Amino acid sequence: MSNPIHQNRRALSATEIVTQLSKLNGEQALGWRLIEGALEKTFKFKNFYETIGFVNAVAFIANAEDHHPDLEASYGQCKVRFNTHDVKGISVSDFFCASKVDALLA
Repeated sequence: MSNPIHQNRRALSATEIVTQLSKLNGEQALGWRLIEGALEKTFKFKNFYETIGFVNAVAFIANAEDHHPDLEASYGQCKVRFNTHDVKGISVSDFFCASKVDALLA
């Protein structure tokens, strides 16, 4: 991994997760949520073409960061889920990559 943010990862504590989640979401009511041990957010689009464009952009980020989310794409939406399998929890890498995904639509 070339990005130093991904080195020496560890599972964040519940308090750290809540703090990071608040920073990530800011004032967004429909932001990232903690669901079954992962950061999850569903993004909505006008059509399948826009959805797949988003999926490809997320794939580019994931490849560049060597940190890969679970993606669930369908017509007009894509669910993105980040967690860090090797630490069996949520790490700073998940929040870092989630913020990069959010930036795609900023």
